[in-house]
Amino acid sequence: MDELGAHAAALVARRPRDARLRHVGTSRGGTPLWLLSVGHGDRHTLVVAGPHANEPVGGATALRLAERVLADPRLGADTTWNLLLCLDPDGARRNEGWLSGPYTLGRYFRNFFRPGFLEQPEWLPDGAERAALPETRALLDLQDELRPFFQCSLHGVDVGGGFVELTHDLPGMAQRVAQCAARLGIPRELGPYDTLYWPTLGPAVYRIPPPRRGDLAAAITEAAVESTWFHPHRYGTVTAVVEAPMWGVRAVEDASPPPDPEAVLRAVSATLRDDTGLLAGLLDRIRPRLAAVPDADRLLAPVDDYLLVGPGLADSWDPDVHAAGRRPLPALDTARLTALGISGRRVALRTAGLLHQLARAAGREAAGVLLELDGLIDDWCADYRDGYGARWIPVARQAEYQTRVVLAAVELAGREVPVRSRSGESGWGPQAAVPMHTE
Repeated sequence: MDELGAHAAALVARRPRDARLRHVGTSRGGTPLWLLSVGHGDRHTLVVAGPHANEPVGGATALRLAERVLADPRLGADTTWNLLLCLDPDGARRNEGWLSGPYTLGRYFRNFFRPGFLEQPEWLPDGAERAALPETRALLDLQDELRPFFQCSLHGVDVGGGFVELTHDLPGMAQRVAQCAARLGIPRELGPYDTLYWPTLGPAVYRIPPPRRGDLAAAITEAAVESTWFHPHRYGTVTAVVEAPMWGVRAVEDASPPPDPEAVLRAVSATLRDDTGLLAGLLDRIRPRLAAVPDADRLLAPVDDYLLVGPGLADSWDPDVHAAGRRPLPALDTARLTALGISGRRVALRTAGLLHQLARAAGREAAGVLLELDGLIDDWCADYRDGYGARWIPVARQAEYQTRVVLAAVELAGREVPVRSRSGESGWGPQAAVPMHTE
């Protein structure tokens, strides 16, 4: 995180008339939040890097965007680019165990960290007025100050493909994503788990629905809670969430019909149900040892989240479970089935990685659990690598893909500004906020 600030400061020193760096807030851990602004236009973009602690590519993308704008005066002529270098620097520091490489799946998951849902700074589970995290308040203040015509949240898919989520349709976006992905060899995710029930605007481009009522599990798994993605909607802001994969899987863009989708769903559901039960048992064995582990609650919160949603996800996918009120799954091609399999495995691997860190911290008394977790992580990573064909994508290529997609989205959003109402669309404003976890 210090490296991002240093690179930004060096850029400002090199181009002081065209770039500015300012402190816009402080994290819970006392880390400064830095905003790099490039250009002098009256229109503003806001690009948010590092909203999820385990997704570092956004910082590299933000710096690349700044360099691109400085190199092309047309990009900054009527637009000021505001680049928040990292929204969750404290969480990002907890991932430093894998950030220096080597970039293997096992190293990544053993050092994985993402805070519990209620500590993730993009979400507003109690609404904007009651947002308590200083990182969240800093972002909300920026949105209200800048009133950007375009906002972008930079995310990273650990295993899968690239895709884009939009609060407004941007005609032509799917074609631009396809071009960027093809030129850089990035697989497009044609049926991400995140967008399972969302409208499709084109291949690998999805419409983010407004917040709706639901329980905490739905909020965690479907981004159904009020968020900073929607907060600036009142200003006519288009928000794009740009996902770039770290390990690419080609099958996530295979639209062919599978021979027996129900058999795949049964297998994926049974695996997730079994894995979640196994991990819950391992947690029970080490939980009594964690009282003496400093800051154990920060790791336990996401573990509890994943163990909460795992069985529900398995039931929602299982064709033999007919729960009341369950929504039917959309049409299942190979891409979507692959994404569901990857997602089920992701829940288990993230939980196992967090438990691995807790067991390491607990010391000798947790040695047996640690050994079991090592075996599980090795086996499940091998499934990603050998079963799904997951392959590491170099950071420079991830960042270049994300940069090109952002530039395309800004261009398309800029075309929409004159015809889009500045007051937003009916029913999508803050009145839709629901503090779901308190229902």
